[in-house]
Amino acid sequence: MAAAVLTPEMIVVFGLLGLAIVLFVFELLRVDLVGLLMMVLLPLSGAVSPEQAVAGLSSNAVVSIIAVMIIGAGLNKTGVMNSLAAQIIKLAGQSETRIMVLVSATVAVISSFMQNIGAAALFLPATMRISRQLHISPGRILMPMGFAAITGGCLTLLGSSPLIMLNDLMAGWWQNNGAAVDHRPFEPLGLLSITPIGLALLLGVLVYFLLFADRLLPAEICGLDEECMDKRLEEIYGAEVGQSHEVQVPADFTSHSLGDLELRPRYHLTVVGIAADGGRRKNLAPMRDSRVEADNSLWIIGSRDNIEQAAKDLAWEVKEGHDLFLAENSPEESGVIEGVVIPHSNLSNHTMEELQFRRLYQVNPLAIVRRDSIIMDEINLTSLRQGDTILLQGRWQQFRLLKEKMDIAFIEDIRGEELRPERIRSALFFLLLSLVMALFFGVKLSIALLTGALGMIVSRVIRADRAYEAVDWRTVFLLSGLIPLGTAFENSGAAAYLAQTILTAIGSPGPLLLLTVVSLLTAFFSLVASNVGAAVLMVPLGMNMAAGVGGDPVVAAMVVGISASNTFILPTHQVNALIMRPGGYRTWDYMRSGAGITLLYTAILISYLAIFVSL
Repeated sequence: MAAAVLTPEMIVVFGLLGLAIVLFVFELLRVDLVGLLMMVLLPLSGAVSPEQAVAGLSSNAVVSIIAVMIIGAGLNKTGVMNSLAAQIIKLAGQSETRIMVLVSATVAVISSFMQNIGAAALFLPATMRISRQLHISPGRILMPMGFAAITGGCLTLLGSSPLIMLNDLMAGWWQNNGAAVDHRPFEPLGLLSITPIGLALLLGVLVYFLLFADRLLPAEICGLDEECMDKRLEEIYGAEVGQSHEVQVPADFTSHSLGDLELRPRYHLTVVGIAADGGRRKNLAPMRDSRVEADNSLWIIGSRDNIEQAAKDLAWEVKEGHDLFLAENSPEESGVIEGVVIPHSNLSNHTMEELQFRRLYQVNPLAIVRRDSIIMDEINLTSLRQGDTILLQGRWQQFRLLKEKMDIAFIEDIRGEELRPERIRSALFFLLLSLVMALFFGVKLSIALLTGALGMIVSRVIRADRAYEAVDWRTVFLLSGLIPLGTAFENSGAAAYLAQTILTAIGSPGPLLLLTVVSLLTAFFSLVASNVGAAVLMVPLGMNMAAGVGGDPVVAAMVVGISASNTFILPTHQVNALIMRPGGYRTWDYMRSGAGITLLYTAILISYLAIFVSL
């Protein structure tokens, strides 16, 4: 092996790489700005050409991510993600641990036959919906899901780019190094050749988070605007109007009207839903004369203490979570919002009972704020005045109707999105079309996914302006800036210099130590450059070294292909960058969780080879 020589170009690249890592670790700049900084500094320093510096904006990976985000938004618009989230909740219940495992395992399986970034991006809306519906921090689910998506790429030879090109890289080496393998013919790996190793790695990742999630994953954070708004409402109105419960009425309960029960004056509770016949009949804006019958389920807003006292007095059972009203209680479907009675409003000097507020608009008043006082009793009979703030609960679509018909100004934007279930067939058709084009007709992934995204826009599954809004441009610019950094790392010879220096330093190791070093080197190059570049560099280098110490070159190449997915410590991998903002993660969160996964990943891989594979 020729001696490696450090050049000025390599020094510049190493310096820029170090700068990027420092900025990531200490969070001196936002991650997308770090990407843009690299896009500017690399051509100015001469490390790459101006064309190479901006090539990331049109790269296959970045274009694929943009397209998948649009496709995901289209699926979300039709309600497909609602159904998917409901099925996962049905299987896993409301356990955070079971949700995490089921979501992660599902995404891993999807990653085994399509690019892991595509699997993660398609599943991201469903995961966020589940988090909001069950009031679980997205940060508790998205990182395990992302790491499982990356690992799932090792279940088949179709799951990641390095594995897709592995047989071609090995065949090229075999053709030029026939003497090193006694001129025996090359036998390519089969589609499922690495599946046992991939399953072991995936199991290791899931067990790791099962054991250490509480210590490693960030606690609940107010990362989204609507979550911050919920906390502000609780500070103003207290817990009595902010907590949602579901109770079961016993079979021997005597029928009463809500007015007879006096739940509001006695317990400060508001019944916002009554379900009968096992949920087949639901009243989502019950009136004073609405009846509560035996075996009904009630959806009630109020404090935990008050609901428990009422249940005790009335012999009702407070459920652990929502059952019949699970879908209606989803933040995507309903919520609490403040509306202000504006000057000259048609609400002024009228009570909500006079206006038939609940009956016409299907929304439930919870409280009225008048100057410094909060009115919670007899609010339906309270005459409204200009400047009053009304706290309302209901479905988002009903708030849109209320905004059109009444002179009321909502303090925040009405959340949720009007679904278009009539477009579900079009959305699924274009999703399947893009997958079939990529998997069976050899169409480049970015073009196939763009076809699906454009189809959803043209068929009016999603509006063009909403499609632009669906793209997380922070992720786009982060990846676009890191791609030319990887190009510079490879083209300058810095990657080859580092690999040769380390391999020369260890001398002539045994096969097991050699594979460990090759695995860690590949992981490092995949982390700071690209997994494809790492595979192109390390496959021939690892096969040469394995042949030199009497090992199996195919095993060494397989180690490179699998280790190219060992990229967990920094948000530089496409999947890690994708989930960073929705999960509210910082670089330190990746380092804290990813360091253990990286070591575990390597240990499982090498241990499996030592036990089950002839080296």
